[in-house]
Amino acid sequence: MTAHSLTAEIRDNAKARALREQGRVPAVVYGTDTENMALSVDAKDLAKIARTGRTEMFNLKVEGASDLSVIIKDYQKKAGVLSHVDFLQISANKPLRVHVHIDFQGTAEGTKVGGVIQHQLTELEVEALPAKLPSSIEADVSALNMGDKLHASEIKMPEGVTLITPEDVLVASVIAPRAAVEADGEEETTETETAAPSAEADKE
Repeated sequence: MTAHSLTAEIRDNAKARALREQGRVPAVVYGTDTENMALSVDAKDLAKIARTGRTEMFNLKVEGASDLSVIIKDYQKKAGVLSHVDFLQISANKPLRVHVHIDFQGTAEGTKVGGVIQHQLTELEVEALPAKLPSSIEADVSALNMGDKLHASEIKMPEGVTLITPEDVLVASVIAPRAAVEADGEEETTETETAAPSAEADKE
């Protein structure tokens, strides 16, 4: 895992809006060994870290304080721009439970004959030591035919990673296109409507 670092400054009483105008993002570190800390970080540097995935551990260099090992716990955006971030201090020897993005791989066989793939989940909850946490988990959907379903239990976890999401949760499926389903329904309705007068004629 690549070691990233981010420099942070202790946040004073400056308003969040003023910080953002200076190109900085308000932040909070939720500590395990220390008290929570109000900080600010450079917006451009944070954007680079955020792109690596929320589960990746990195070093937070706090000016005037000790460095902290953290992950991004959560963040908010306004108009597509990062506006606030929460960091979580972590211990290398303590497992973490986090939600990890699912990276769907391959082209489902069912889509080659007109099926539509649906992604019911985009993240899985997993547990692992910080050094083992992946930025994403691959899910191969290439073998899915029309009507097939992929459940959480069928996704291979990386070494050292435990699945917390219930195993029977549906992750993805391949269904018939809606247009075809609607067309089938219309045909059945037409057949019923045309059959009714014929039945009445038999009675007469």
